[in-house]
Amino acid sequence: MTFEIDYLPNVAAMFMLMFARLGTMMMLLPALGESTIPTRFRLTIALALTLVLYPIGAPLYPADLTANAPRLVTLLAGELAIGFGIGLCARMITSVLQIAGVIIANQSGLAFALGTDVTNSGQQGALYGNFLSILGITLIFVTDTHYLVIAALHDSFTIIPPGLALPVGDFSQNATETVAHVFSIAVRMSAPFLVVGLVFYFGLGLLNKLMPQMQIFFIAMPVNIAVGLLMLMVLLASLMMFYLDHFQQAIGKFIVG
Repeated sequence: MTFEIDYLPNVAAMFMLMFARLGTMMMLLPALGESTIPTRFRLTIALALTLVLYPIGAPLYPADLTANAPRLVTLLAGELAIGFGIGLCARMITSVLQIAGVIIANQSGLAFALGTDVTNSGQQGALYGNFLSILGITLIFVTDTHYLVIAALHDSFTIIPPGLALPVGDFSQNATETVAHVFSIAVRMSAPFLVVGLVFYFGLGLLNKLMPQMQIFFIAMPVNIAVGLLMLMVLLASLMMFYLDHFQQAIGKFIVG
């Protein structure tokens, strides 16, 4: 009995190309690519997804990859670029909560209260932003929205098939629109706090003019913090549902159908 193993190098090359795309996206995609998840665990997920999606993606690659080394290197660079482009555009949407948290903290008098952001490589961030980021990641898994992320990994082979020219123009346009969309969502999420903060500080200025002998700043700070916390308690559910809706729309751009 003889075994044909001539096809194994080509299978390994296809698996490597698929892993290059999926692994790069996995390191950047929201929820599954968070820095709080150990790197080895993320690599294990990427390897498992590559193994599962191999029957779907392998037919899309050219045959006899190992026969032409320059073409293999070009395909590898293209797969890395595709994974980076899709993953980065999807990753930008997670910065909405940090931006909104900074705005809310500024309006609530807690701008200087910083803490370690566990979702952003341990960097310092506003407490409101850190809380919203952790809550957002939790809700993504609780509501099974992370399946959309896996669907984006699957459909990336349909949207951008291997071996074609990179859509640099589409990537640039999508990145520009995503950045603008991120700031728009963040401002809309923090709009109630902006309005209340404007009215609150206007009232403090008017009170200071009417009663100059009153120590306004000793009263303003605790009241401002209390009002901000109360508003966050009341609006938290609506803010996070609003964020999840836009998160699904942002990931949905990379899903066919």
